[in-house]
Amino acid sequence: MTENVQTPEPEDTVADAVKGNWVDRFAPAPTRPYLRLSRADRPIGTWLLYLPCLWGLSLAMLATDSYSSHDLWTIGACAVGAFLMRGAGCTWNDITDRDIDGSVARTRSRPIPSGQVTVRGAVIWMVIQALIAFVILLSFYNTAIVLGIIALLPVAIYPFAKRFTWWPQAFLGLAFNWGALLAWAAHTNSVGPVPLILYCAGIAWTLFYDTIYAHQDTEDDALIGVKSTARLFGDDTRKWLRLFMTITVLLFGAAVVLACLDRSVLSLVIALGGPWALGWHLTWQTQRFDADDNDQLLRLFRSNRNAGFIPLPFFALALFV
Repeated sequence: MTENVQTPEPEDTVADAVKGNWVDRFAPAPTRPYLRLSRADRPIGTWLLYLPCLWGLSLAMLATDSYSSHDLWTIGACAVGAFLMRGAGCTWNDITDRDIDGSVARTRSRPIPSGQVTVRGAVIWMVIQALIAFVILLSFYNTAIVLGIIALLPVAIYPFAKRFTWWPQAFLGLAFNWGALLAWAAHTNSVGPVPLILYCAGIAWTLFYDTIYAHQDTEDDALIGVKSTARLFGDDTRKWLRLFMTITVLLFGAAVVLACLDRSVLSLVIALGGPWALGWHLTWQTQRFDADDNDQLLRLFRSNRNAGFIPLPFFALALFV
């Protein structure tokens, strides 16, 4: 009788990383701490940064009724840029939070508090990632380049937000949904009402999923004085999740309507199916929310990658109707 033998996790793995992730299994040992700083072992953040880019580009193509090989480049460049800038942002977050992370059970195994990477090494790694992303950014229109540079401001502020406001998730939303503006500008070389409304919809979406995520740390956060919407809402969280869900769907729908003003009614109806279907997924998450089940909280948070993809087939179909 053959026994199933599981490959043990590396001793220096991060507590909340995806089990059996490619960094732990395949990356050369010297690179693992730096890849973990970039959250390469937890790809959900890259998806959540990338998806608003795809939304913004899709609505730009619908609004202009045009697409080209440059849009394919934008799709790929935004993917690489999301990976790099998420990595740089997470590295910056871990530099600023190194003392806090050492006091929280879920984060004390991260590379800096666990001693795997020095602060100096982390700063160098952050700069390398940001510079490569900047080189990619230079391939876009000037408006997108300017937006990409401005995006550094919310990224820089976010790690400090939980020290001075109960709404750090809002600051994360400002940073994580910037791609909606940038990708629109990469297609149109402009910014207008559609991407701005879409950006606000994305912020509401981030408030939704990151409040769920933050409930994992409420006890530790209370002990060390870190603020979050999860602590602020407490037992009323499900009510707030419904509010954020409603705002997300309504604003997303408004952006779709404005983007499709010059399109056929059928195209508009199909495109509106995207926000509507996204709303159903957020409803499903809200119904299964359990503040006392950390495993469930993490599963729901990660499910937002699938949620963010839901509108895209609707937009693609609407473009060709």
